[in-house]
Amino acid sequence: MTYRVYSGPKGTPELSAIDRSQMLFKQFVALDEALAWARHVTRDGRVPLLIEGDDGTSINRREIGAMLGADVHRQVEH
Repeated sequence: MTYRVYSGPKGTPELSAIDRSQMLFKQFVALDEALAWARHVTRDGRVPLLIEGDDGTSINRREIGAMLGADVHRQVEH
């Protein structure tokens, strides 16, 4: 199983399928690793936009923020 984490600068709009096909991503074999990377991204001032898995998993920025906790949730919303 692989999970892809898409990220961008604060203020980046929701990703469309076309946007995803043109963006770079970081890939992980476990969801926990993908979430750890999403947390790292927020520390660098960027926003995790989407975690997408080969199994059909699709976790949007708001869901990522909720999974990572209240402090990250506020950062990811903007």
